[in-house]
Amino acid sequence: MRTKAPAALAVALLLATTAACSTDEPAAAPAAPVEPTASTTTKGLVSTEVKGSDGHTVKAPPGWTVSVWAKIPGARLMAWTPDDRLLVSRPESGDVLILDQDGRPQTLVGSLNQPHGLAFDGDTLYVAESDQVDSFRYAGGKATAKTVVIDDLPDAKSLELGGKYAHALKSVAVGADKSLYVSIGSTGNISAEDREAKPERAAILRKPPTGNVQTFARGVRNGTGLAIDPDGGVWTAVNNRDNTANPENGDVEESYVNDHPLEPLALLTEGRDLGWPYCNPDPDLDAGARAYTARPFIRDVQTNRDGRNLDCSKLKPSEQGMGAHSAPLGLSFAADVPGGYGPGALVGVHGSWNRNPPRPPEVSFFAWRDGTLGPQQTLLTGFQREDGSRWGRPVMAVMGPDGSLYVSDDFAGVVYRVTVSSS
Repeated sequence: MRTKAPAALAVALLLATTAACSTDEPAAAPAAPVEPTASTTTKGLVSTEVKGSDGHTVKAPPGWTVSVWAKIPGARLMAWTPDDRLLVSRPESGDVLILDQDGRPQTLVGSLNQPHGLAFDGDTLYVAESDQVDSFRYAGGKATAKTVVIDDLPDAKSLELGGKYAHALKSVAVGADKSLYVSIGSTGNISAEDREAKPERAAILRKPPTGNVQTFARGVRNGTGLAIDPDGGVWTAVNNRDNTANPENGDVEESYVNDHPLEPLALLTEGRDLGWPYCNPDPDLDAGARAYTARPFIRDVQTNRDGRNLDCSKLKPSEQGMGAHSAPLGLSFAADVPGGYGPGALVGVHGSWNRNPPRPPEVSFFAWRDGTLGPQQTLLTGFQREDGSRWGRPVMAVMGPDGSLYVSDDFAGVVYRVTVSSS
């Protein structure tokens, strides 16, 4: 379609260089409540009191009990140790905590630079700091023998960035072949130079057991969600860009920005490109459609008007997606989510910081069927009040060895334990 370039576009481009859907968003202004979108529904969920909270309630499937299991200010990503203790990263505090079976925390590792991603390979623990990835030998509740396995990763201290880096937090996963995968967020909302940086930003990097770090997938604006599926595939949940202009007229309009572009949940293969900042996954659905499944990419009118920067039609459609500005963070795979859900992916949806009305936080589930993920289903919601303010913001959900679901919340500063009745 033909588009025009109004004067407002230049202003929009300038504003769009600021970061959005990042892990450091300011609090959203109060706004009207959000109705469920085509990608998610609260049908079948019931209100339940969060035990141990200040009278808060959430919506959950019938028979689910939600309790505050541990009070952990700034709780972010999580991982289970080989001896069934839960690790929780705290970037702002610079440490990784270890929790016993009663939720009592101790410091496992401290004095780190914004630690975020956690992953185990046997008794080897990997921790992603903002500028490097470390390995530790884990045994008996202790982490020793720190070794830097990937260094010189970009963060706000990198000289070439001049102190400006919007997505410093990194995630890490261990592949089936023992390769390390690391998420490297973009410098800002639109910063195309990231695609040519060394190491590449807005990318997922891979370090094989022997050899150098290389770009595995690119055009991944902020792939904070990073996990390995049951078949060994690498998946990312992406915080996509903001202030996207309407291709019909080239204007940045709230009505368009509110629902564009979607947040991809994508299976990565070597060399895959998720398009940012030149191509956006298109959330516009046909009448009656209820899921952002296999959505194609379209040109970004601000950065790729004529398609010369990247041919969006050649990009593989994103496997799944969430509503624009959902801000997915932690991603994990579960062998069997109770309540009849079965195997699938769990996503901590942090909620928007700049949408009006704000996108509500939730814990989402994507069923694992026939080697891929099905559409988004809501497991837990209700963290947002009717005026748009929040009392909680889930970051990550992981299944525990006891069959319970554990959810970190950096806004409420807790870890929830979710149990399901057997009746």
